[in-house]
Amino acid sequence: MDVQGTVAAGFEPVRDAFVRNFEQRGERGAAVAVYRDGRKVVDLWGGTRDVDGTDPWAVDTAQIVRSATKGVAAAVPLLLHQRGQLDLDAPVGTYWPEFKAGGKERALVRHLLSHRAGVPVLDRPLTMAEAADGESGPLAVAAQQAVWEPGTDHGYHAQTYSWLLGELVRRVTGRSIGRLVAEEIAGPLGLDFWIGLPPEEAHRAGRVGPVEEPAGGAGQLRLRPKRSVSDAYRDPESLTRRAFGAIDPLPDENDPAYRAAELPASAGISTARALARFYAATIGEVDGHRLFAPATLTLARTEESAGPDRVLLPAAGRWAGQGARQVRDGPAPAKRPAGRWVAKRRGHFAVGPAPARRPPGRWSVRSRLGRGPASSAAAGRWVLGT
Repeated sequence: MDVQGTVAAGFEPVRDAFVRNFEQRGERGAAVAVYRDGRKVVDLWGGTRDVDGTDPWAVDTAQIVRSATKGVAAAVPLLLHQRGQLDLDAPVGTYWPEFKAGGKERALVRHLLSHRAGVPVLDRPLTMAEAADGESGPLAVAAQQAVWEPGTDHGYHAQTYSWLLGELVRRVTGRSIGRLVAEEIAGPLGLDFWIGLPPEEAHRAGRVGPVEEPAGGAGQLRLRPKRSVSDAYRDPESLTRRAFGAIDPLPDENDPAYRAAELPASAGISTARALARFYAATIGEVDGHRLFAPATLTLARTEESAGPDRVLLPAAGRWAGQGARQVRDGPAPAKRPAGRWVAKRRGHFAVGPAPARRPPGRWSVRSRLGRGPASSAAAGRWVLGT
């Protein structure tokens, strides 16, 4: 395998592992870059840059990086906070009054960054043209009813992250998030990274597409998601399917219009070395440039959410224990409480003994005596809602 690029002394095993991806794991084309203490120590590329396998990956090849775009986009509100232009603990409605609708008046700026805003889905998905027009997306998320009370839970905002962060940044600065990234992050650091690919750079971007999973064997790349996620994605009513389907039909990632759109949730175009250099500059100095002050870096590293994700881990479920007029929310208990149960699916109910295995979904345990949360109820009736 003809792998190009360089590694610093001591990092030769990274090159060996990169080569094995092609020789043993079915890799088609890729690049990897690593910075250590502000210095680039790995910069490798190989294979082809397009799904057809015809054009070789070049030193300046860029690719769509999908949700890796979110990390760069999230740096923008943190930089605005660092400059005193944005308060992470202020209600979003302070900067964007229309966002208060739909039970979101208590949503904080930090909730947008940490997938806790409660709007991972849209009741009416957007077309690709609407998603990219800069107006329809913000209007839709502002009007959307929250799926959960903002700040009380978390779930991956796969597509709506674009309009949440993009509109917030526009309201605070008057600039689009793609322009701000270009002027204040990519430009000063010399990054080949774009949220909104300029036409003059389009020739550098490779083409992506579906590939067959390599034949089974130890060490093969795993291309399929976990079964629980796949099952949820096939259910048109699941949060998983609705979150990833907020743009419908799914956009063609090779479409120049999609790549030119400023969609910070999914449509960034970058080289590997640009992403590595960006993250190096968030934690330290790179060629005289540093993005985050120590206090901002501490904020960026602080955990905001833990536990099952309402969108990505649908099988984990959520529970609500009802007792003494209190409701507690958290991960479903590992052990199914005994008792009779009622299952509801697409309008049908079934009543009978509690099953040996708890089906996935939202459910609650209702103690007959109301003596505590669901996780402590040894017996009672429980309800599954799917």
